[in-house]
Parts: sequence; structure tokens; C-alpha cells
Amino acid sequence: MPPTNNSSEAEAETRSGAITPVNDNELEEAKENLDTSNSQNEKIDAGEGYRSALSEKKASDYTLVSVLCLLVAFGGFVFGWDTGTISGFVNMSDFKRRFGSRESDGTYYFSNARTGLIVSIFNIGCAIGGITLGKTGDMYGRKNGLMITMVVYMIGIIIQIASINKWYQYFIGRIISGLAVGAVSVLSPMFISETSPRQIRGALVSCYQLMITLGIFLGYCTDYGTKSYTNSVQWRVPLGLCFAWAILMIIGMLFMPESPRYLIKKGRLDDARASLAKVNGVPFDDPAIFSEVEELDAAVQYETSLGKATWSELITGKPKIGFRVITGIILQSLQQLTGDNYFFYYGTTIFDAVGLSDSFETSIVLGVINFASTFVALWTVEHFGRRKVLLFGSAAQVACFVVFASVGVTRLYPNGYDGTTSEGAGNCMIVFACFFIFFFATSWAPGIFVVVSEIYPLRIRSKAMSIAQAANWIWGFLISFFTPFITSAIHFAYGYVFMGCLVFSFFFVYATVPETKGLSLEEVDEMYRAGVIPWKSSSWVPSKKLTQEGAYHKAQTQSVENAAETNESGEQATPTTTDNVQEV
Repeated sequence: MPPTNNSSEAEAETRSGAITPVNDNELEEAKENLDTSNSQNEKIDAGEGYRSALSEKKASDYTLVSVLCLLVAFGGFVFGWDTGTISGFVNMSDFKRRFGSRESDGTYYFSNARTGLIVSIFNIGCAIGGITLGKTGDMYGRKNGLMITMVVYMIGIIIQIASINKWYQYFIGRIISGLAVGAVSVLSPMFISETSPRQIRGALVSCYQLMITLGIFLGYCTDYGTKSYTNSVQWRVPLGLCFAWAILMIIGMLFMPESPRYLIKKGRLDDARASLAKVNGVPFDDPAIFSEVEELDAAVQYETSLGKATWSELITGKPKIGFRVITGIILQSLQQLTGDNYFFYYGTTIFDAVGLSDSFETSIVLGVINFASTFVALWTVEHFGRRKVLLFGSAAQVACFVVFASVGVTRLYPNGYDGTTSEGAGNCMIVFACFFIFFFATSWAPGIFVVVSEIYPLRIRSKAMSIAQAANWIWGFLISFFTPFITSAIHFAYGYVFMGCLVFSFFFVYATVPETKGLSLEEVDEMYRAGVIPWKSSSWVPSKKLTQEGAYHKAQTQSVENAAETNESGEQATPTTTDNVQEV
């Protein structure tokens, strides 16, 4: 058959089973391979199992896809950079002079309300952007959606840099840049989870959090480097660097293959095979690639047969879609209610309160611990699984807040809140703040992004993730806005609030979050359909292999049989239809 540029004709030819005749030597070799394949199928029937070509690849074989996913995860750096820099901006002299209020003695300050608004309004923009701009991933593709959001982000940065002395102009710029970062927080983890191999999916999604921590750390360092200036260099240089990060993100997307699941959803099967072949480091015509696309295509066709996904389906959909959506919303809310941003947004303010001479330096220490600890998470989330990591993280963070809050309430101010602080108590609080950051960075920080990117089917994944992420941003807004008021009223007793939330998080994870380690996204859907109890999910085995095994054998067996019939009859054979070919 002559080549054609028509994709539908090409797919029809592919599915027709047309085979080029082979010589006798090639046929004999193929028959030997078929015998081996049949033997392996017998082992499957006997319960011994078989791992396909892609399943047998080690994590070290995925260097290229790891680098590509890091480019996608760089979207987290943009968010981290904002978190790290804004905590310093509100304590800089020029920033206060331009956007703050003036005391009667001529000094400048930020009221609690204005501080809360400038810091927290970014989160409101993020919540709106995740739901609105996040749709660009479904409309134009994951990579194009990320590039569009970076353009919006740069518009917001321009407005902030151009602010002279009107705090509300800066305020508007933060809302606009927040729209973009909110969309990135949905698109980046989703893009990574849909593209990465299951063996290292958890680690690669965790790279999004790694990039957040790197952004926070470098943001702290930049603030430290510019705080000695007395003019707008203090804050305009860190903001100006945002253009470099946005442009780097756009350039990186040019090298990233599109999500194969998105391509299949759009009927571009050849492009999906090319994408899968690139990320798995195998040839385009590898049988394992064809079988993977066959499985994904079947899943997408089934979801398409149900009609267009609606927002109401997030409540009424099956299997257990409403339960899964609520689980994601509560998990994302609890990630904020761990109290992490209490330290990150107001780190310099907190450590100034405990009597440190240079609170910027201590913020850098927290940034280093946060960044370094996330490397540990890349291993723990795949080695121990999602459930165990989250459960351990909740318990460890509870212990940290018990000490931090108790020392702050009973020992930090021996002569009252208007007196001097205890150096020993302050040092103790710094140490346990560092312990908290370590446990957060190795558990709840990356773990929630991993779980939420895995528990939804493709049909509603974008909508469900945007709603869950919006909950995260809204709680981030509430915490960052009300923290100045709460700490002014109850001081470090605020830590007990986060401790209570962490206790609840332990029991919630135990009761609702299944173990998804080692499962394909389609197998996770099957697990929910089977009604597996979360605390027994780690021992659950899929009742059928939805991925390569059955289809891989089918591709090899069908090829050999067609070749044999072609050589015997001199004509192209029509493939035999096999029922339930994906079950083994």
C-alpha cells in the first residue's frame, strides 16, 4: 500500500494487520519467537506472570524522560520563587516606603490587613487560574497550555515591576501572575503523570515539589543579596528575574513531547506512539509501544462513549468519582493546613520575633533544608509508597509543632510579650522549625501532588485536579491573610491549630487514600471500581493486566501468524479477532 498522509487511513491500515511478506529464514526465527511467547503465556496462566519489554526497563533507563519531566516541573520553580521573595519584600525598606503606611515619627510600616492582602492575593489568583486557565491543557494540549500561561505570568510581572507608589497596582499584578501559576500547578503535575513511566512516576511528579523548594531557596538568597540596597533594586531585581524563568520554561516546552493520553484523546495515534517511544527510549515500531497505545486507546474510547464530561460528573460520576474528588480537595487543603506556609511566607517575621539579628539568614537555612530534603522524597515516595510516607509525615510534623508551639507559648517570653525573648527558647524553636521543614519536604509536600495526579481518570482529570488545587490555593490565601491577625492575638499558640489539623490528616489518609505505587493510571481506576479498602490496597493486584502484557503478546503472535499465512497463500491474511485480548 503506498504511503499516505491521511492519519485515519494510516490507522486503518495499521489495524488491518497488513504484513510485508518475509523470507523462510525470517519466518523460522519468528516461529521460534512465537513458541517462546506461547510458553510465556502458559506461565501467565499458571500465575507466574510476565513483564513486558517496557515493564522490565529499570529506572536508570529513563534518563531522557527524567530530564524532559524536569523541564515540565520547572513550573514549580516559578511558584517557589514568588513564595521565597515575597516573604522578604514585606520587610524591605524601599518596599515599605513605596507601598506601606507612614507612622507619625516618619517610619514606614505595613498594616496587618495590607500585609495579608499583598502576600495572600496571589493565592486567590492561583485558585481562579487553576480552574480557568487550566482548561488550556484540554483545549490546546498540555505543553501549549503551559506556554500560554507563562505569557500571562510575564504580563503580571510587568505590572508589578512598573508599580511606583500605588500598592493596589502591585496588588493587581500579583493577581494576574497568580492566574498563571495556578494553571501551572494543575498542568505540570498532570502532564508529568500522563507522560512518565509508572516505575518512576511518583519520583518525577515529586520533582514538581523539588522545583518549588529550589525556587523558595533561591528566592531567599536573592532577597538576602539585594536587601542591602536602599532603592527599588531591593525588590525589582528579584521580580525582573521572573522573566528569565518564564522564558526558560517556554523554551523547555519546545523539546517536550506532548502527553500521549492527550494525543490519543484527540485521535492522533501516530503522534502518541512517537511520544511514548521518545520517553521510553525505544523505536517507534516497537511492539510494546503499539500495545501501550492500544490499551490507552481502548480506555479513551470507553470514556468517550460516555459522552462529554460535565462538572456535575465530579459529584455523580462512577466509579466513586465524587469520593475521589472530595479526597483530593481535602488532601490539598490539608497540605496547607500542615502550617508550611506559616514558615515560608512569614519566615523572616517569625525569626525576627525570636530575637535573631538577621532573620534573612535563617530563612535561607530553612530554604536549604527544604530543598535538600525534597531529594530524599524522590526516593521515599517510590520506595515506601504514598500512604506510608503521608502517614509518617503527619505523625512527625505533629511532634514538631507540639514542641515549637509549647516552647513559644511558655518559654520564649519569660518577662511578658513586651519584654526580651529567651535566646535558648528561640534556638529550640529554630531547631524544631527545621525538623518540621524536613518532615514536610519528605512527605506531604511532594506526596499530595503525586496522589492527586494519580487518583482521577483521564475523562475528568483536568477538572478534578483544578478543583482540588483551587482548595489548596484558597486555604493558602486564608492562612497567609489571617496569620498576621492571629499571631498578634495568640502568638505562637497558633501552632496548636496546625497540630490539630495534622492529627486529623493522619486518620484521613489512613481511611481514604489507597496505595497507587506501581500501578498504571488505568489500573488505579480499576482499583476504585473494585472497591478496595485503602488500608488493604498495598496488597491489591489488578484482576487483569490493562497494560502491555496481553496486547504485547497479541502484537507478536499476530505478526507471526500473518507472516506465515502470507508466505503460504501469497496473499495478505486477515487477522483473527480475539476476544478479551487485553486480559491475561
